[in-house]
Amino acid sequence: MRSFASDNNSGVHPLIMEAIIKANSDHAVGYGDDYWTNESIKKLKEVFGETASPYFVFNGTGANAIALQSVTRSFNSIICTQTAHIYVDECGSPARMTGCTLIAAPTPDGKLTPELILPHLNHFGVCHHSQPKAVYLSQTTELGTVYTIDEIQAIADLIHAYGLYLHVDGARLANACAYLNCSMKQLTVDAGVDILSFGGTKNGMMQGETVIAFRPELSENLPYFRKQSAQLASKMRYLSAQYIPYLTHGLWLENASHANRQAAKLVHFLRQYPQVKFTQKPETNQLFFTLPKDVARQLSEKYFFYYWNEAQSEIRLVTSWDTTDEDIDQLVGTLQELLSM
Repeated sequence: MRSFASDNNSGVHPLIMEAIIKANSDHAVGYGDDYWTNESIKKLKEVFGETASPYFVFNGTGANAIALQSVTRSFNSIICTQTAHIYVDECGSPARMTGCTLIAAPTPDGKLTPELILPHLNHFGVCHHSQPKAVYLSQTTELGTVYTIDEIQAIADLIHAYGLYLHVDGARLANACAYLNCSMKQLTVDAGVDILSFGGTKNGMMQGETVIAFRPELSENLPYFRKQSAQLASKMRYLSAQYIPYLTHGLWLENASHANRQAAKLVHFLRQYPQVKFTQKPETNQLFFTLPKDVARQLSEKYFFYYWNEAQSEIRLVTSWDTTDEDIDQLVGTLQELLSM
């Protein structure tokens, strides 16, 4: 079955699978003291710089919870958007694991701005109120939009002046870099990001994420938060080995660029039809648009996708690193038939 529901539904890139199989040779010391983990750490430092301190974990929710634990205490608050993954899609895990209050700002495009953050930077030193300590951004956002380097830098400059940390959820960081034609380092540590949840599962990897701290005071306690959060893999080589091919010769960028290009092909087709209204600017591999209700219903009989707002017949389609031209042609053919009726 081919799917446009989520890039989580895509398969594993052959080079990633090959790396996992290669790691499955002989015995290796557990909990990260192995060749593959050490090599992956070297690769990550090559990409993000020597200040990067990587910690491999099982999944994205765990990565976010651990990263946020490292920058907060239970009396702090975390500022995010109302569509943020930590606010909507993680079953309250970040709030439960940190003990923090999540302050969710409404935003039409899924992006925070200094103007949206500033009203929440108050009550410092007042024990009756949660103390602001972290800002959470998704890159790309849950609405498929992208923060530019300047936009991230502006947020970092503001909150650093107030003593807050900036955490970026980089589940689709590669797609943002492909769109902006920049490096991952430029879009994170160089722009003032303090800690990153770096994912590849949506971009050709099998499983696992990496929490990367860019400040020494944040990495100090990460090993303990990782263990307490049940995110320390005993056979870590099967997580870490994936990053060797992923970060070698630009595989991460090749995969993300392909997914973005395939989405752009759909955008070009859909813009021919006045019945289709994009609700977010198409920038990466996530497309949000409305369809006539009968068209959306008939499309759902042939393809699995998610309604973003069923009352408005707004749907989300997502392309992947392995979305083929044939996949696009078949979907376009189906849509063409339905939209022409």
